[in-house]
Amino acid sequence: MAIKKLSTVSKILVYQLLIITLAVLGFAVVQGWQQAFSSVLGGLTAFIPNAYFGWKIRSAAGKTARKAVNTFYIGEVGKWVLTIALFVVDFKIPNVNIFPLLATYMMAISVFWFALLMR
Repeated sequence: MAIKKLSTVSKILVYQLLIITLAVLGFAVVQGWQQAFSSVLGGLTAFIPNAYFGWKIRSAAGKTARKAVNTFYIGEVGKWVLTIALFVVDFKIPNVNIFPLLATYMMAISVFWFALLMR
């Protein structure tokens, strides 16, 4: 299976996309496209900062320990800034429904917990 060849960071991002897709489809089928759109926003609010962090972590490969740790901290701060900025943007969009947005966000974030269990 191709997913076994991926790095841990890449696996987490793939699983997040899978969970987000399932959540969006679930909201679309059960509650309609307006709810699904809010679900997409929640999924992107989780995925984009994590993808940025994963990119920063990958860029630290081969660096000295000090530079790798600095890159980690920069990535973490950037992840938080992106998350806050995306939530601000989300809540400025008219007719956004908070439940699907936050539910999908939390489902995507929960992938980290399951990733720890699967190691």
